Amino acid sequence: MKESTGKALAGFIFGAAVGLAAGILFAPRSGEETRKKIHQRAKEYTDDVTHKLSEKIDSMKEYVDETGKEVKDKVKKPKPEAEK
Repeated sequence: MKESTGKALAGFIFGAAVGLAAGILFAPRSGEETRKKIHQRAKEYTDDVTHKLSEKIDSMKEYVDETGKEVKDKVKKPKPEAEK
């Protein structure tokens, strides 16, 4: 995974946590309502992060498969007579 992608994902997670904390601190709700909202937001963020990670994993698998095929093709090609 590229370093910039990892930094972007870490920034997203950090921003989500800060936003969640700010929302909790400044929301005029009862404790029960706040807990429900925390649970709901945590599930939304978890689902979002899971989706993004799945996309990255799929992208990496595709890259590995393509690279593997290229390597196999290069290995299987017979050498020209002049190089033997």
